[in-house]
Amino acid sequence: MGDHDKIRELLSKGENLTVEFKSDRKCLPDRDLIAATMALANTEGGDLLLGVEDDATITGLHKNHLSTGGIAVLIANRTTPSLAVNVVSVEIEERMIAWIQVPKSKQLVATTDGLVQRRRLLANGRPEAIPFYPHEFTQRQSSLGLLDPSATVQEMLSEHDLNPLERERIREMINRYGGDSSLLGLDDQELDGALGLTVTVESVRRPTMAGLLLLGREDILRQYLPSHETAFQVLQGTDVRVNEFFRGPLLRVFEDVERLFSSWVVEKEFQVGLFRVPVPNFDRMAFREAFVNAMVHRDYARLGAVHVRIDDNGLTISNPGGFVEGVTLANLLVTEPRPRNPLLADIAKRIGLAERTGRGIDRIYSGLLRYGRPAPDYSRSDTTSVILCMSNVESDMDFLELIIQEENRQGGPMPLDSLIILSQLRQERRVNINDISSSLQKSEHDARRTIEKLTEAGLAEAHGTGRGRTYTLSAEVYRKIGQKAGYVRQAGFDPIQQEQMVLNYIRKHGTIKRAEVMELCRITQDQAYKLLTRMKKKGLIYREGIRKASIYKRVSQST
Repeated sequence: MGDHDKIRELLSKGENLTVEFKSDRKCLPDRDLIAATMALANTEGGDLLLGVEDDATITGLHKNHLSTGGIAVLIANRTTPSLAVNVVSVEIEERMIAWIQVPKSKQLVATTDGLVQRRRLLANGRPEAIPFYPHEFTQRQSSLGLLDPSATVQEMLSEHDLNPLERERIREMINRYGGDSSLLGLDDQELDGALGLTVTVESVRRPTMAGLLLLGREDILRQYLPSHETAFQVLQGTDVRVNEFFRGPLLRVFEDVERLFSSWVVEKEFQVGLFRVPVPNFDRMAFREAFVNAMVHRDYARLGAVHVRIDDNGLTISNPGGFVEGVTLANLLVTEPRPRNPLLADIAKRIGLAERTGRGIDRIYSGLLRYGRPAPDYSRSDTTSVILCMSNVESDMDFLELIIQEENRQGGPMPLDSLIILSQLRQERRVNINDISSSLQKSEHDARRTIEKLTEAGLAEAHGTGRGRTYTLSAEVYRKIGQKAGYVRQAGFDPIQQEQMVLNYIRKHGTIKRAEVMELCRITQDQAYKLLTRMKKKGLIYREGIRKASIYKRVSQST
């Protein structure tokens, strides 16, 4: 895509969080130009089009800005630290504009006059630049992974503000969840030091933020960490069945919410061979991992509660603070763990509450997919919050039985990549390697390696060759889940059947086109070409016309 096409695409979408239009008819003042680029850099980066009105009308550059090389120098000289932008001069509709490409800054950028701003979206979707206040600096540094808020020392507090009974809760949880047993032999002061709950400052033991969260008295937490709050709600239709709020020490909140959650878990038993398998409406392990993630990775500098809500659609868990820098919906499954609060995340792992490798997302996905439920949905997340939705639709017992039998055969749990592909084939029926690669968030090479293993195991089946190759569940799988006809619809028909279908079509309609063969036999363009070529060589049909005008007729009407 050339510069003109990219700019027209930006113009068509209008202003948003990462796109700004600036009029230059009266020569935009340097201060306004610098402030606009600085605000973009302090948010998500983006594009500033100079010489464009707010309504995307192109009015062009003022004569003072026609030499666009000076714009980049001006911005670099008038920002601190110096902001390096890329400026491209482009002629659109016979008018020159400047396309200023602004990178997202890894540190806060200010003008040399001391102005610090960021961008936000108004309720009507329009962007605006607003002051970047000092109390928001921690949020920014935390989201970029430059600061560990949970390790900051609470200078106004001492160990006397902590509840010693919460240390016993830590020890109890280590035993219950199989945490780091080496911590059990430590006395209180050693335990605090080993987990980073307190540090000694000028001979006084003071809690870190993580220590305050785990050991702090409730009144102290309310005073010094007012953002710490968790809500548990149950809605049935429009009726509010449960609406509880918690602001105590973190582990006590975890136990209280888990206890409330457990009362809404309903299990059915399912017979698989000689064993009875419990099938819950909500997977406990997936819930625990998701809830702990929300408490551990939330932004404690931002007001707002961690919300756990059960309603008719399923379970929703949300927390203040968007994904940290480098984590997106497109790489959620494969990116390296990037905790917003590294110390707090490490404590959760050592206690045994969180998955030790940091790949708790795998447990969340597995906890839904193995029961034949839709994958976890993070699509409602944005820059200010992470929102996870887990459906509670009825489990597909046939699919679950298939997974359990395969796990018994392998002698271990089904790998997540295999679960994702099988779930995708079950829902979408037929996929290609690009579809699989996108679902796994991995390369085509990795996707092909996994699907071929499933093919060798008799769980999937390949159709076609080359770029047109597609995959479905195997005939054996369709048989096991009681959908034999479904296999025929997805896998198509064998070559002899396809030939008869083409001949019958010609008998009824006189001719057939390649596109009609594709639709009739449910095959790709390349497969249709090979089928027609094979039938011509056999003397069954002949072609009239060339290229798109080609039609095919039967050689003998007596066939």
